[in-house]
Amino acid sequence: MAKEKWFARKKIIEDLKLLGQLDKIEVIKNKVGFSERTDVVIEPRLSTQWFMNMKDLVNPAIDSVMDEVIKFYPKKMINTYRYWMDNIRDWCISRQLWWGHRIPVFYYQESKYVVAENKAEALILARKESGNIKLSLNDLTQDVDVLDTWFSSWLWPISVFDGIRNPNNADFSYYYPTNDLVTGPDILFFWVARMIMCGYEFNQKPPFKNVYFTGIVRDEKRRKMSKSLGNSPDPIELIDKYGADGVRTAMLFASPAGNDLLFDESLCEQGGNFANKIWNAYRLIDSWKVSSQDRLDDSLEIIDWFDKKLNQDIIRLNHCFKEFRISDCLMILYKLIWHEFCSTYLEIIKPSDKIIDPITREKTFCFFETLLILLHPFMPFITEDIWQKMDKRNLGQSISFSQWPQARVNDNTSILLRFEHLFKVIAAIRKIRKDKDIRFKEKLVLLIEDDSILSLQDILKKTCNLESVDLVTSEKGQLFPFLVDEYRYFIPLTFELDHLKEIERIDLQINYLQGFLNSIEKKLTNSNFMANAPKKEIVMEKKKKENTILK
Repeated sequence: MAKEKWFARKKIIEDLKLLGQLDKIEVIKNKVGFSERTDVVIEPRLSTQWFMNMKDLVNPAIDSVMDEVIKFYPKKMINTYRYWMDNIRDWCISRQLWWGHRIPVFYYQESKYVVAENKAEALILARKESGNIKLSLNDLTQDVDVLDTWFSSWLWPISVFDGIRNPNNADFSYYYPTNDLVTGPDILFFWVARMIMCGYEFNQKPPFKNVYFTGIVRDEKRRKMSKSLGNSPDPIELIDKYGADGVRTAMLFASPAGNDLLFDESLCEQGGNFANKIWNAYRLIDSWKVSSQDRLDDSLEIIDWFDKKLNQDIIRLNHCFKEFRISDCLMILYKLIWHEFCSTYLEIIKPSDKIIDPITREKTFCFFETLLILLHPFMPFITEDIWQKMDKRNLGQSISFSQWPQARVNDNTSILLRFEHLFKVIAAIRKIRKDKDIRFKEKLVLLIEDDSILSLQDILKKTCNLESVDLVTSEKGQLFPFLVDEYRYFIPLTFELDHLKEIERIDLQINYLQGFLNSIEKKLTNSNFMANAPKKEIVMEKKKKENTILK
């Protein structure tokens, strides 16, 4: 291979010697590159090219983005766009290839030329310009170069509905301009900017309203993944291992708009585990048998809580979709399904004998179907499969045609705050069991100062294996106290307590709270902070101080 690479150069040197034209040979370091594909020296060669003047095209395209007629997501791409457009140069539109759109230039009388749509029109123009009416088609030769690939691509929003040849057709009038373009940041200038310029030049309108820039997937060395570098994993192997939905979600878990993604196969594993979690949730609720009894008392509150939580997250989802925060949308759903629905809601309502009342089952299936619809844009395969299994569907029915869940406005969310506190209490009791090495089988008694949590005592008993939940009447006796938010709770001691360890734990907590309180007081006694900080922030700091003192 090495001999073949340099054979021509060596032969030229030999020929120059024979002709007596070789003066000297010296080694010079230079920046001449090597071909990425063939690994041979790239030989620079001057040639005649066709250029297009861009100065008259650029201004409407700049204004449309700066005035947010066309919106970029993320907005940081606007600065890059503005830099490119302010420093635009003439566009070299010719390429020396054997395929593509031929440049519509026709030569006659050696170096003279005309520009025309076809050879027949070119002949008319050539006869007129030359004054030679005897010119024939055989006297014309079309330029052998073809147009730059991006030259045909910049016409895409227009040409896809035949808007160049038939600008007033019904399809073009309906679809142009379109709403959203999804693309990579690496072709912001090559394609996006040129489509915008083309739209204003030929239709006096922008081609689209929003541009969403995805991130670029890179390897651990931050190199762009490509076939030529051989640094890209085999997607089929990943799909076989983690499932198509698992790989799809992996790309979205860590790819906020416009930010590069360092590929990590563990993300695919996380996506596959998420799919398994959803499938297991379906198997669980599908395994329940329906009883003939009325709704269970301990299901009332938790159903109401999840209904409010689901509604709240639908509102958040809709907002994130409008802002093109696609990765955030997936994370909202991931937490809602994994933590709130599977780990909390299903664990609380799950019957020990697999027999559930009809209303709880109906509500649970309704919640689950709503979650599948919300998740379908991200995980289309598993959501379609489960949706088809959940009920008898007609031929041709698909989850893709389901109506997007509607959010309720002005929904009462007070129950969300109550459950937020409840979950903290549950977490605290579980931590006490772990720290004190108390087995879950051993029942505990919980004493409380505030009766607002009493209505949720059935959930507390089930999740924490409590014998009872009662109001504390006296702090006498062996009681283990703990604090959740501003409320005190007590567990009567039925186990040996390591007093020294408890003193150490309490001292650490006191030191932490004292340090936290000191940092708050520094802010509140700082005249600059009090004079310049927003009112909201000052109120929040005072509230933090009050809560810390109560603790």
